[in-house]
Amino acid sequence: RDLSKPRGPQDEARAAEYRKRFDNWLEPDPEHPTPPFHYATHYSSAAAVMFYLIRLEPFTSAHVHLQGGKFDHADRIFASVRESWDSASQLSLSDVKELIPEFYYLPDFLLNENRLDLGVRQKRSTRLDCVELPPWAHGSSDEFVRKMRQALESEYVSSHLHEWIDLIFGYRQRGPAAVEALNVFHHLTYEGAVDVDAIKDPVERMSTIAQILNFGQTPTQLFSKPHPRREPGVAI
Repeated sequence: RDLSKPRGPQDEARAAEYRKRFDNWLEPDPEHPTPPFHYATHYSSAAAVMFYLIRLEPFTSAHVHLQGGKFDHADRIFASVRESWDSASQLSLSDVKELIPEFYYLPDFLLNENRLDLGVRQKRSTRLDCVELPPWAHGSSDEFVRKMRQALESEYVSSHLHEWIDLIFGYRQRGPAAVEALNVFHHLTYEGAVDVDAIKDPVERMSTIAQILNFGQTPTQLFSKPHPRREPGVAI
């Protein structure tokens, strides 16, 4: 993964589609005065956390509540690490989810230890159970998490982490630098973008609050200049 780019445009074909979407939103439309954006979805949201942690409480109950009292269709539930990677890197322009911290410390979220009935997948006609792991995990959720943490602490990530920080917390989060980096999200995800108390229509107000709560918020911008590169580790 190229950490200098957002989750979505990791290849040029996808990048071109996001540029096209942004440029189309630049056309004035008095009936829909929404500022232009590259992504209608977000890399960090309550919905994304529930997607990954559906097998653990209280996220199971939160997912069921969000879905109106039942589990989502089995083909839309987190089932396979490979399939989720393919979705976010190739198949779906709306899937720009980042991984959550549990990928690096909590093997339990990959297991169906509560024996939930998550339904039958139409794609394979199989009942959904534990998350399908990559071959290099050898069927072990502990091994998967260990290797994920090893990758996170690798020299490659250490030497490029500052580029990711620039996108998420830094100078490429907003403004012209964000446009250039293909890093602009729906305006409701940004802090201070809308005064909810000023919305008079109660339906519109509740809809806006629900979108903010469930479908993503961009973090507070912490840095206005490029973040320094981490110094290489010293061999001992």
